[in-house]
Amino acid sequence: MFQANSDIKYLQGVGPARAELLKKEIGVQTMADMLSYYPYRYVDRSKIYRISEIDGNMPYVQLCGQITQMEEIGEGHHKRIVGRFSDGTGWIELVWFQGLKFVSKAYKVRTPYIIFGKPTVFNGRLQINHPEIETTDQKDTDTTTPPQNRRTVQPFYHTTDRMKKHFLASHTIAKLMENLFSLITQPLPETLPQTIIDQYHLMAYDTAIRQIHFPTTNDNLRRAQARLKFDELFYIQLNILRYAKNRREKTNGYIFNTVGPSFNTFYYHHLPFPLTNAQKRVVKEIRQDMRSGRQMNRLLQGDVGSGKTLVALLCSLIAIDNGYQTVIMAPTEILAEQHLETLLNFLGDMPLRVELLTGSVKGKRRREILQSLLDGTIHILVGTHAVIEDGVQFQRLGFAVIDEQHRFGVAQRAKLWNKTTNSTNKTTSPHILVMTATPIPRTLAMTLYGDLDVSVIDELPPGRKPIKTIHQFMAHIDRIHASMRRELQLGHQVYVVYPLIQETEKLDLQDLEKGYADICDAFPEYKVSRVHGKLKPAEKDREMEAFASGKTQILVATTVIEVGVNVPNASVMVIMNAERFGLSQLHQLRGRVGRGAEQSYCVLVTKYTISETTRRRIQIMVDSTDGFQIAEEDLKLRGPGDLEGTQQSGIAFDLKIANLARDGQILTYARAAAQRLLDNDPDENQPQYHVAWQRLAALRDTNTNWGAIS
Repeated sequence: MFQANSDIKYLQGVGPARAELLKKEIGVQTMADMLSYYPYRYVDRSKIYRISEIDGNMPYVQLCGQITQMEEIGEGHHKRIVGRFSDGTGWIELVWFQGLKFVSKAYKVRTPYIIFGKPTVFNGRLQINHPEIETTDQKDTDTTTPPQNRRTVQPFYHTTDRMKKHFLASHTIAKLMENLFSLITQPLPETLPQTIIDQYHLMAYDTAIRQIHFPTTNDNLRRAQARLKFDELFYIQLNILRYAKNRREKTNGYIFNTVGPSFNTFYYHHLPFPLTNAQKRVVKEIRQDMRSGRQMNRLLQGDVGSGKTLVALLCSLIAIDNGYQTVIMAPTEILAEQHLETLLNFLGDMPLRVELLTGSVKGKRRREILQSLLDGTIHILVGTHAVIEDGVQFQRLGFAVIDEQHRFGVAQRAKLWNKTTNSTNKTTSPHILVMTATPIPRTLAMTLYGDLDVSVIDELPPGRKPIKTIHQFMAHIDRIHASMRRELQLGHQVYVVYPLIQETEKLDLQDLEKGYADICDAFPEYKVSRVHGKLKPAEKDREMEAFASGKTQILVATTVIEVGVNVPNASVMVIMNAERFGLSQLHQLRGRVGRGAEQSYCVLVTKYTISETTRRRIQIMVDSTDGFQIAEEDLKLRGPGDLEGTQQSGIAFDLKIANLARDGQILTYARAAAQRLLDNDPDENQPQYHVAWQRLAALRDTNTNWGAIS
């Protein structure tokens, strides 16, 4: 009898040893875990090939014939069994390196078999290693039609580590799955409300689970996948949206009704250039949040140079006009200092006090700033994580801006909510605006930041020229140096970036040091700075400041400059070993140039022998400057787990079947269905939706990350 929570060791064919293997290697502990261990791909076994048709470049093939001879050859670790298999049109070798006793007893010569496996060529001969073999009563082996009543779609499961003594192959897992389904004598209970199933024409859950493991047709397989993907994404979205709803109901925001003298004076007399339509739209969205009475939690996305800081300042001035203070938190001291300088330049002679608080601000100066925050004479505080340290309190903090938000964890951000002394009502909190220049694909944003409202600045200020991106090979370094020299002679500055990846940090550091020496040799008439993660913070800041101020003309660096200072005079970004960077990271680095009115260039330097996938990634960078298009491509190429920011999002998730790069439409439907359920059953007591709330509770109980969102 099937019991979902039964230990997997009680399944026929498992036992204690295999159960331990399943738990450690693939995370399967219960019968229910096994049900949701889905195949990762399928092979069509509706065709039987003739041996004369196949070659070593084909994927998996199915053959029908007889083993004409078997022999054991080699000694010790090199011992193997080699069989000669023929179907009358040719022959192929079958090779076994493991389970030799079983093989010698199980398979007989001159007996009809259907074999399945991947053909390769070794020493000029076709062979299949460890083929799947089943007996057949099909007498005519020269046929392309499989026997009746056989499954024609073969599921493949991720296996355990082949290098370990005990190993579970895909066909072994498939056999265990058959044993599991033999216990399920009643239909599995439905996991979605019937209204949602009907509205989206979804396959029943029981049918979907059976078809995902043992599909009868390709159409049934597609429908089963769609149903289970919808199921998975629906509950992730329901969890996120429910969390956001509960937080909004519990947490009020200060009501900013006034647009007063600070905003108007700045807008009409100090605005450095007209706002883009995108900036105007975002300011309106934030303005609506600020006067709604609910705490704003909004994510602002925009490429480097799109004007996010100006939007943050305009919204800060609304807070100031309503009698509240603002804090702007940046991930590094040098970035915080740049924000301070930018704000002071924007505000000019306006009677507003803007101060800086970082780890370097100590003693009397720090005490003075802390006192001024408490008495309300500081209007805007800019700083690093130092602004959330114990002892930092505001008189009336009403608006908090967090720049490059993925650099801060959820707990750090939440500390800002408790930094004001003015309110006895603890359910009222400052409005939060989190900003990122890392474009996040829409599907990923809906999942990682589904509890946040999202605004996008999708156009650059007028006058900015698109950065020209060029792909060059390492062999053409002299040509690259000549291009750099032309820009340097025009009075511009140049970045040269080397990869620094943890696994090869020592080697990478040698590359950077050698690159630094080469640049110094090639450009003796120019001053060169050098920055990498091994430098002490003060030394790193000193080198960065030298470049930012123009004292040095070339900056040789690792990716520590990815989130860095604004140097409008820098017009060239040379990225060495560009094949070792992700697309989003390349785009971020490229955004360090192109900040002035002059034409800027990004040179992606790779070795000549690169893979087709790498070539495609580089070409995407050459063809596009649209960060969101690039992020979408990066998601497709690398998957969500590898994209920067996903680990620090605070909303972790483990997708078993859905794919955020390919299933955007299903995600959109699932989110809409989850929102509709919340709207129709806000008190969670409607009988027709009971199955959804019950299922969500069960998922939260078994998923630590989900349970943390409460």
